Amino acid sequence: MKINPKIFSILITLIVSAILGYIEIEIFKEYGWTVFLVIPFIIGFLPPFINGKLSEISKKESYKLSFLTLGIVLIGLLIFAIEGMICIAMSLPLIALLVWLGSYLGFKANSGKWINPTNTTIGLFIICVSSMSFDYLNEPENLIPVRTKVIVNSNIENVWKNVVTFEKIDEPTDWIFITGISYPTDATIKGTGIGAIRYCNFTTGSFVEPITTWNEPNLLQFDVKEQPIPMNEFNPFWEIHPPHLDGYFKSYKGQFKLTKIGENKTELEGTTWYKVGITPEIYWKTWSDFIIHRIHKRVLNHIKIETENK
Repeated sequence: MKINPKIFSILITLIVSAILGYIEIEIFKEYGWTVFLVIPFIIGFLPPFINGKLSEISKKESYKLSFLTLGIVLIGLLIFAIEGMICIAMSLPLIALLVWLGSYLGFKANSGKWINPTNTTIGLFIICVSSMSFDYLNEPENLIPVRTKVIVNSNIENVWKNVVTFEKIDEPTDWIFITGISYPTDATIKGTGIGAIRYCNFTTGSFVEPITTWNEPNLLQFDVKEQPIPMNEFNPFWEIHPPHLDGYFKSYKGQFKLTKIGENKTELEGTTWYKVGITPEIYWKTWSDFIIHRIHKRVLNHIKIETENK
């Protein structure tokens, strides 16, 4: 029985991708270069490369075959409750670029006759092993600061009162929070001064924040002792809890800095220091910084409105 080259190339790609993904996430416990760079590249490269060894394929057909394979992979992640739509949507620009690049090189590997199957297999194996080793040995070390400022038209003492604790914030209108990203609702505190415990409550739980600096009314600093999951992932088929929700984004400390710039004008700056355990860091840091800024804005604007109204 003659095998369909397209179906065969897709099946081989799905098997290779599944094995690499399982090893990287379930064994190495990493969401790194292998998941977001190597596997998408393979999804793009292997279908036109394998198909081209069995029958002739055009560049346009190569792209179609690669992105069809990607579509099958993404649907599979949802159906088998491996991933949710929010993470897929966030990673899609990066993944699509790598699939396109892989598909182009997969087509050129056949049309140009400059790669043979043996060398290609060895090369891909070396890339996969190297990327996994790099993910496993190179953990992010430095904390990433995110700072956001607002100007409050009130004296610094009144602003301070609404920084330490604040009442329930209205439901968000910002689109990012409608997706399932966790957002702050209110803040309470037990005690005063250094050693007091502040609770910044989010939709998924509470950040437990022991106060480390209490310099009223200029500076409030705190560590993050406990924190909730960063989001409720959405899957149209199942309720899921993918591994990347636990510990791959971690906030370590934060502060509110108040600066008097006039008799009834105060600059309020919020800062969060965090690590993101998903690579490439430069890509995921962009998303993390954007989301943290939106969280800061939600809190700071609430403090501004509450203070100015009072």
